[in-house]
Amino acid sequence: MDLNNVPPLDQRDLVRVLIVAPSLRILGGQAVQAKYLIDNLAKEPSFQVSFLPHNPQLPGPLKVLQSIKYLRTVVTSLVYCVALALRIPKHDVIHIFSASYFSFLLAPTPAILIAKLFGKRTILNYRSGEAEDHLRSWPLTALPIIRLADELVVPSQYLVDVFRKFGLRSHAVANVIDLQNYKFRERTKLLPQFFTNRNLYPLYNVSCILKAFKIIQDKFPDATLKIAGNGDQRSHLEELARTLKLRKVEFLGSIPPDRMSELYDEAHIFLNGSNIDNLPGSILNSFAAGMPVVSTGAGGIPYIVTHELTGLLVPRNDSDAMAASALRLLESPELARNIARNAHKECDAYNWGAVRETWLNLYRKLAQPSVTFDRKLDPAHEASRLV
Repeated sequence: MDLNNVPPLDQRDLVRVLIVAPSLRILGGQAVQAKYLIDNLAKEPSFQVSFLPHNPQLPGPLKVLQSIKYLRTVVTSLVYCVALALRIPKHDVIHIFSASYFSFLLAPTPAILIAKLFGKRTILNYRSGEAEDHLRSWPLTALPIIRLADELVVPSQYLVDVFRKFGLRSHAVANVIDLQNYKFRERTKLLPQFFTNRNLYPLYNVSCILKAFKIIQDKFPDATLKIAGNGDQRSHLEELARTLKLRKVEFLGSIPPDRMSELYDEAHIFLNGSNIDNLPGSILNSFAAGMPVVSTGAGGIPYIVTHELTGLLVPRNDSDAMAASALRLLESPELARNIARNAHKECDAYNWGAVRETWLNLYRKLAQPSVTFDRKLDPAHEASRLV
């Protein structure tokens, strides 16, 4: 699809877009990006945007059904599917946010199938860094459903490359960061005040950060570490911090987006230990806030962080290398300043202005009733099969 050559719709026509994504109550990357999209589309006079959460809440006393394990999944799925059937026919384009594995079956799959039933055009906005394993491990469900979507959109060139391996063509449209809330501040004197903002799940490997911080604190006894985010590893990580005898480590839990910018402004070095990743908004927020980044090179991170230019990259699960890079920044303030300045220049690619026309043209194209689609088989992949 050529998104730069889209015929204009009649000015009297509204493009009605339904965003289907995790509830905005959930403090995660998908919900944050969905909110940015909804807020910005609401300012467009020729667009009408609505929102349907993957996990709708039951009204009144019926909420108790969603507090019972297993029953919660069944009840929420039924309510979600009914809501899809009622809402999808009223819209032109269904924009569906997607994670991987079981979440893919529960949320994007019914949305795509019900949209297909009503003859509505769909965008599958796949956002998980676990894409390659998902597609290899669940080929009988993942690949056929993805091919039913009219367009496959991902946040990074990394995922474009992953989907190409499976013969799927996708478009990269970058995440948006809020440059009004995240103000650039140059740390004229870099202090050992560290911050990380990832949910506490194994793939984000916060334990690597704690082990690195032990090495850092042995050299800088007054060093501090704040950890934003929640997850099923929290108790394990708190116990690890006690076992390592770490001081001045704060587990902050889930932080609302409107408070997050304060934490980025206060801290001096951002640490990211993920083993699997795509295009982390937390790193982009660090770029915007002027905070130098030390991160593993997992997944799509090398596509947005250039080693020694916009950040320092270390091998996955290597706490010694992470600590050494963090200490290098503290001991080389000029390097830290240059990295922060260079990283901030990258932010122009991640504001609404940089992606606005791409999204609007994509919606307009899909809203054209005469447009046909090719099921996104990648030509390079097909050619390789014929050799």
